[in-house]
Amino acid sequence: MSNDDEYGGTGQTRTRLPEPPADPYGPTRRTPRASRSLITVVGVVVLLIAAIAFANQGPDTPSTPQTDNAPQTSATAATGTSPVTGKNGVIPKGFAHDEQGAQSAAANYAVALGSDGMFDATRRRAIVQAVYLPDVAAARQNDIDKVYADQDFLARIGLDAGAKAPKGMTFISRVNPVGTKVEKFGGDSATVSVWYSALFGLAGEGSKNPVAEGWYTNTFELRWLNGDWRVSDFTQKDGPAPVGRDQTAASAEEMAAAVAQFGGLTYAR
Repeated sequence: MSNDDEYGGTGQTRTRLPEPPADPYGPTRRTPRASRSLITVVGVVVLLIAAIAFANQGPDTPSTPQTDNAPQTSATAATGTSPVTGKNGVIPKGFAHDEQGAQSAAANYAVALGSDGMFDATRRRAIVQAVYLPDVAAARQNDIDKVYADQDFLARIGLDAGAKAPKGMTFISRVNPVGTKVEKFGGDSATVSVWYSALFGLAGEGSKNPVAEGWYTNTFELRWLNGDWRVSDFTQKDGPAPVGRDQTAASAEEMAAAVAQFGGLTYAR
C-alpha cells in the first residue's frame, strides 16, 4: 500500500473523489485517488463511482442437477426481528442491544452516509449527528463539510457550486445493502461489515457522468450509547463485485424516472 492510502494513520476512513470519464459509455476504468488535501477527512465515505457499463453475459449457466437431498436454509436468507419504530430525523433509531441490532444499525448507517442527503448542508449535518457518536460528530463535522463543498470535487461529478444538478438532470447517490456480517461483538461495542451495491451519477440526456453501479464493503466500528448504536469510525474497500449480466442499460430518461418512482429504503436487515 502506498503512503497515499494511509490517511492520518491506519484503520481510518478512506474518502474517494470521482472523476467523470472522457467517454461515459466507453470502457470501465478505476476512479483515481483523491489529493492529500481532501484525504485528511476521516469518518465519511463519499460514494464516488467511475462510470461503468454492464458486462455482456456469457452462455447460460447450466442448471444444477437435482438430488435427493432437500435444500438447506440459505445463510443469506433475510432475517431479523420487527423493524425499529423510532427515528432520529429520517434515520431509524432504537436498534436492539445485540448482534442483530448492530447489523441493522450498520446497514442503515451505510444507506444514510451514501445518500444524496450528504450533498445538502442541512441534511448532511442531521445525518452526521444521528449516525456518529456525539464527540466524533463534533470533531469531524467541519472537515466533512469541506469535502462536500469542495468546488473541484463538485465540478468533477457534474454538480454546481451549491451541489445542485444541472437543469433537466437528476443527481443519484443511493446505497443498497446486500448483507451484513458481525466481525466482532463485545456487548457495548461491535464491528460490523456491510456489503452493498451503490448507484451514483447524473441521470439526464447528455450526462457526462451517467449513473453507474459499484460494489463496496464498509466496516463500521460501533459503540452502544444512550440506548442505541453509534459509529465511532469506519473503513471502505472495493467489492466483492459480481459478474455483470446481459441486460441493456437504461436510457437517461428511464433511469431518472425509476429513481423518482422508486423511493430508497431507510431500513435494511
